[in-house]
Amino acid sequence: MGNSFQVQDRFADGAQYIGGRLRPGTSGRRHDVVNPATGRTVYTYELAGTADVDAAVAAARAAFPGWSGATPAERSEAMHRFAAVLAAQAGDFAYAESLQCGKPVKLSTEFDVPGTVDNASFFAGAARHLEGRSAAEYDGDHTSYVRREAIGVIGSIAPWNYPLQMAAWKVLPAVAAGNTIVLKPAEITPLTSLMFAQAATEAGIPDGVINIVTGAGKDAGEHLVGHPDVVMTSFTGSTAVGKRVAEIATSTVKRLHLELGGKAPFVVFDDADLEAAVNGAVAGSLINTGQDCTAATRAYVQRPLYDAFVQGVAELMETVRLGDPFAPDTDLGPLISHAQRDRVAGFVERARAYATVVTGGEAPGGELADGAYYRPTLIADAAQDSEIVQSEIFGPVLVVLPFDTDDEGIALANDTPYGLAASAWSRDLYRAGRATREIKAGCVWINDHIPILSEMPHGGYKASGFGKDMSSYSFEEYTQVKHVMYDNTAVARKDWHRTIFGDR
Repeated sequence: MGNSFQVQDRFADGAQYIGGRLRPGTSGRRHDVVNPATGRTVYTYELAGTADVDAAVAAARAAFPGWSGATPAERSEAMHRFAAVLAAQAGDFAYAESLQCGKPVKLSTEFDVPGTVDNASFFAGAARHLEGRSAAEYDGDHTSYVRREAIGVIGSIAPWNYPLQMAAWKVLPAVAAGNTIVLKPAEITPLTSLMFAQAATEAGIPDGVINIVTGAGKDAGEHLVGHPDVVMTSFTGSTAVGKRVAEIATSTVKRLHLELGGKAPFVVFDDADLEAAVNGAVAGSLINTGQDCTAATRAYVQRPLYDAFVQGVAELMETVRLGDPFAPDTDLGPLISHAQRDRVAGFVERARAYATVVTGGEAPGGELADGAYYRPTLIADAAQDSEIVQSEIFGPVLVVLPFDTDDEGIALANDTPYGLAASAWSRDLYRAGRATREIKAGCVWINDHIPILSEMPHGGYKASGFGKDMSSYSFEEYTQVKHVMYDNTAVARKDWHRTIFGDR
């Protein structure tokens, strides 16, 4: 795929999208977007300051009455046009996503972009299906029903691992429900979030409904979360930062949605299809170079299959092709930055003192030396309480441990602070069913690992946060539920009044 546009020219007016147009930031600090495959700068811009956040929130607040007052059909039609614009610009989105993230173009072309278009199509339809309880006379004297109403200006913060999809997950349910939004993407990966907002404007979504502020978390992010005109915060990122977001949001009594870290278990029972499990483990652990909070990170394999599984995964990992993200035969791109590559390498180097690095465990040299590449890595012989098993690494690293009984396997799967996603591998219906019930995670796959659907909710247990992205369940995050009750008796003095004055 060729360079379909020059980034510096495309965003020459700045990396803030407020009230339907690009503008420069006002922080006084410049920032470079770096292609992690080459280490070269592809775009330089002015970061957002608090004044930019204030302007974006004001634009969103001004747009709220009109957008929330539009009919569901009107919002739906606008969002269908939005999906069509996204689809028409798919090539540009895939190029920009691979350029800023280093992800292989086959991943951005076949996963990130079509997934985002599908999300837009889904929420275009969902905008017309805001469900409430049917009207009824629950006490005999009154008719009750439930309304779902937009709640106001949403302030959302998205991570750098899937910039386009995370922008969609934050923006689409919020605006489908009638809210307006200010999104802060990660400052290292702002390009596709800006393009996403531009596409919305092109589709006829009113100015101010979708705004982007690109700045640092300590400045723009914290100011957005604490802003008095922001009624809800949705954050995706690390658990540590999520705790800080929660502190700020709760101090201003905001609604809060957190999608945080993960350490997904991959439980292989002894009756599993070994070939399927091996393929699933390699794909599930290496997607997006392992920079995925649902990626398979801890494989627990029942002892009869353990040795064959370790051998099979190691052999398959060694066939994975690292290379130029824009080469069609590249399987694995770089990590998001050299700092992240070094962080991952640090986990592996420390693990050598107590575990075995079966394959990988190094950065490649040669023509890839300038990029933030790291080889697919398999680690065995680690203890359950070790750092490599308990901590989120966010890189192409899979740890494998054996277990003996089903009870033990499920207990080990639940033995981390996280609970975002998990998978279990078995041909036994009852065994698989037990895993779905007892593994504490927001998503449990059976005989697969990673697929997501617009129609199904995504969110976690425990330290992985709370609330749901995607699906109609996301409207529970982005709408206010209102009970409306009508008196049907036309009686001035109700029987219950006697509890306050007078007798029966």
